[in-house]
Amino acid sequence: MAGEQDLLDAVVMADERFHGEGYREGYEEGSSLGMIEGRQHGTLHGAKVGSEIGCYRGFALAWRGLLHGRATERDSKKMKVLEALIGMIQKFPYDDPTYDRLHEDLDRIRGKFKQFCSLLNVQPDFKISTEGSGLSF
Repeated sequence: MAGEQDLLDAVVMADERFHGEGYREGYEEGSSLGMIEGRQHGTLHGAKVGSEIGCYRGFALAWRGLLHGRATERDSKKMKVLEALIGMIQKFPYDDPTYDRLHEDLDRIRGKFKQFCSLLNVQPDFKISTEGSGLSF
């Protein structure tokens, strides 16, 4: 009977050992793949945000050049909103991926951009695709 108990203990212990080894191997593999997938996701999301901000910046700077030379009193509100938009874009933390208010600031920039477009009476549509990104009206 003692021999049977030893055999049973050996089977149970082997099962526990293999379970533990399998868990460790799976954890290591999952951690490695998680890091790779996380890096890829972060790169893609960062590129989208950068592309969007870049389009807003280019749009704003082009309009600054257009309005600056012929700014009338009627255009003063447009210029005020435009300068606020440019200021927000310049303060955006492009190089800090850990910035905790990134989404809040991005939403404020989007809102200011929409406000400026409303003053211009244009309907922008920002699209990101595999061919590139950009604004269309």
